[in-house]
Amino acid sequence: MLSSNTPIVDWSDRTVWLIGASDGIGLALGQLLQTRGATLVVSARRAEALAQHFPDPAVLKLPLDVNDSDAMRLAVEQLQAKHHLPDVVVWMVGQYEPTALLDLSPQAAKAVLQTNLLSAYDALAAVLPAWRHQLASAHQVGQGAGKRWPRPHWVFVSSVAGYRGLPRAADYGASKAGLSHLAQVAHIELKPIGMDVSLVSPGFVSTRLTAKNSFKMPAVITPEQAAHSILKGLAKGQFEIHFPKRLSLLLKLLGLLPIGLYLRLIQAINPRQS
Repeated sequence: MLSSNTPIVDWSDRTVWLIGASDGIGLALGQLLQTRGATLVVSARRAEALAQHFPDPAVLKLPLDVNDSDAMRLAVEQLQAKHHLPDVVVWMVGQYEPTALLDLSPQAAKAVLQTNLLSAYDALAAVLPAWRHQLASAHQVGQGAGKRWPRPHWVFVSSVAGYRGLPRAADYGASKAGLSHLAQVAHIELKPIGMDVSLVSPGFVSTRLTAKNSFKMPAVITPEQAAHSILKGLAKGQFEIHFPKRLSLLLKLLGLLPIGLYLRLIQAINPRQS
C-alpha cells in the first residue's frame, strides 16, 4: 500500500523521543513504551513534571520549549552527543482554548498556531539532517558490520478537529489541519529516502485540554486507551491512526458531504452563543 510504513512491533531496539510527555496522551504513551522496552527520551516545558512521572534514571529527561528554535537545535545536538539520537520522534504538542471567533484575539490565535503547527517546522529542521547523516553513515558501514540503525519514523499527533471546520476551534482546528497536511507532505517526500511518517488523529480524550470543553463530548476515551491505539496502529504500519472509530469514522463520513451541506448541518447542531 502506498501510504504504509514499516511496522514497529518490537520496541526494545528503538530510541523514542516523546515531545509533550508531561501529561495526557503523551504521559500515557511514554509509560506504555517503557513497558515495551523502548529507550525513552521525554521532553516538556516542566522539568519537575518529567522528573515526577518518569523517575527511572534510564529515561532521559530533556526539558524543552518547542517555541524556542535555538533550544530545539541544541536539544538535538545534546542527544547526538549523548548517543541518544532518537529513531522515533512522537510530536505530541498541543495548545487549546475553545473560543468563539468573535472573542478570539489575534495574539491568542497566533500563539496556538505557533505552538501547534509552526514549531513542528523547527523540529523537523533540527532532526531530519541528523537522520540523513545517520542513514548515510549506516549505508557506508553496510548492514553486515555492526547493528543496523532502525528506519527512522516521525509520528505527528494531530486531531479529528483538523478534518473540517468546527465551532469554537478557529485557531486549534486550523493548526491541526495544517499539521495533518504537513504529515502528508512529509510522508510523500521522506518515505523514498528511508524515513517513515505517521499521522495520529484522536477524537475526544479525557485530558486537561478537553476538560475546557463546555459541551458533552461523544465517545470520550482515556489517555491509556489512546496510547494503546497509537501503538496498535504503528504495529500495523498505518499512515493515519484515528480513534475512537465510532467517532472518527463518522467525522470522515461527514467530510465526504458537499461543503454547503456540511456547513448547514454543523450550523443546525451548533448551539447559538449569546
